[in-house]
Amino acid sequence: MPVNQENSNDSEKETMPVQSADGKIRLQLYMARSGVASRRASESIITSGRVTVNGVTVTELGTKVSPADCVCVDGKEIHAEEEKRYVLLNKPSGYVCSLADEHGRPIAADILKEKYSERLYNVGRLDMFSSGLIIFTNDGEFAATLSHPSAELEKEYIVDTSLPIPRNLAQEFTDGVRVDNVFYKCQTAEELNSHRMRIVLVEGKNREIRRVFESKEIGIKHLMRIRIGCVGVEGLQPAQFRDLTRAEVSGLLNLCRNKQN
Repeated sequence: MPVNQENSNDSEKETMPVQSADGKIRLQLYMARSGVASRRASESIITSGRVTVNGVTVTELGTKVSPADCVCVDGKEIHAEEEKRYVLLNKPSGYVCSLADEHGRPIAADILKEKYSERLYNVGRLDMFSSGLIIFTNDGEFAATLSHPSAELEKEYIVDTSLPIPRNLAQEFTDGVRVDNVFYKCQTAEELNSHRMRIVLVEGKNREIRRVFESKEIGIKHLMRIRIGCVGVEGLQPAQFRDLTRAEVSGLLNLCRNKQN
């Protein structure tokens, strides 16, 4: 079946309907609804030549497709998901946040396969040795909104250490700490006792908490994320998961949009 192509610019993106009269939608939206990535990230995948429609490589962002078309990304056929999934997992330590791992380590997404047949991917990451909350979804736009730096979505952690925490570390981390030429700054930090600290981040740079503590030669015994925005870990044991409620999904999006506006 031929695909419909048209020129695209920013003004057209704002004014054109999502679905045309013949039932076709833009390729990047189809990809987002298939759980590949957000619409913006899907545009980059298209222009890099990784997408085929009915066996033909497509790089035009104006391309439109229907469910009858065969759409492949990196040679794998994709299908638009009919139902959006939003799943909260209490990730155990020892699991990686990746859809595949070349080293054969346990994958957090595999915990969900007993219940969900959809291709779900994680929103953000937790390193292998950290535990706690992580959200999985097949909604690319939802993932992109939560992951965008301008969202400034709060993430709260509890850190247990092997050695006593320096009394000034909470204040230093709140003011900002430079480690190996990278600046780390938390939203708030509170020393709960000599070996435990509560930390709230909005940036979430790679291994941020661990790097700050390592710079003070303080080993971390346990690092757990207990809150993402308006969603907490209450009621979820390690390796347990649940669907986010409609109110929680709306609440997370509203928190991000309020920051972006």
